[in-house]
Amino acid sequence: MSVRTTHLSSSAVAALSLDDAERIERIRSPRWIGYTRATQILDQLESLLTHPKTHRMPNLLIVGDTNNGKSMIAGRFHAAHPERDGSNGDGVTLPILAIQAPPVPDESRLYNAILEKLNAPFRPQESTDSRQLQAVRTLSQIETRMVIIDEIHHILAGWPHRQRQVLNTIKYLGNELKVPIVAIGTRDAFHALQSDDQLANRFEPTLLPRWTMGTEYLKLLASFERMLPLKGISALVERSLALKILSMSEGVIGEISALLVRAAVRAVERGTERIDAKLLDGLNWTAPSERRWRSVGGQGD
Repeated sequence: MSVRTTHLSSSAVAALSLDDAERIERIRSPRWIGYTRATQILDQLESLLTHPKTHRMPNLLIVGDTNNGKSMIAGRFHAAHPERDGSNGDGVTLPILAIQAPPVPDESRLYNAILEKLNAPFRPQESTDSRQLQAVRTLSQIETRMVIIDEIHHILAGWPHRQRQVLNTIKYLGNELKVPIVAIGTRDAFHALQSDDQLANRFEPTLLPRWTMGTEYLKLLASFERMLPLKGISALVERSLALKILSMSEGVIGEISALLVRAAVRAVERGTERIDAKLLDGLNWTAPSERRWRSVGGQGD
């Protein structure tokens, strides 16, 4: 029996020829969907990367809920600007340094994270000043033009004076290197940076909101359907199904993706080859807010 494939992208159509195990592996593989807000932020990052050096470099704070696509956007941008041979043929150039903020606000740990990412040898017993000098010197030598710090809200997990130290370190790096700093975090990160007048003035916040019912959300669902190699048409954009997915995911793109991937895998395993409300109801899905509630000791009725 022939299978209609007009609902699928060319790569998804090609995946239909795989056996079920291989097709499930393909479904579970990471995928990129260039929705409008993500594209806008990528454009902002490109603009920052090419900004001429000034005494007061512009910076960006990408704010959004956990699992709402912030790190994926930054990773996409970082991958587009990989390490390459130096301009003089000696050594390498690293256009973008991307690190994760240490789990607690600590200036020394921040420099350790930088040096470890650079594969630069250092001794933990060295002074913070020594590591600071090495980090700045190395980043200058390899012509780094942007520093991305993910999970910046980690700076809130400590005493106020420690938070201040890390904020001052971020400010120092931007001033000394004359490169834009891109911070990524939750709304708590926005409040932390607002606590410093100079940083608040330098970091332009850009928001990744939760998804709501509308044209952009339906376009997102249509993109998912084109990429998931299922033989049947799910019609994810049909209003009742779209609203159900929105409710179960609570409008968080990482949850939307995880939900649809789980549903697509189930559709292959059961041979239904499409996602519908009945299949979603059978997934035993727990909404993200309920997961967080349970994690802090909540009990059901």
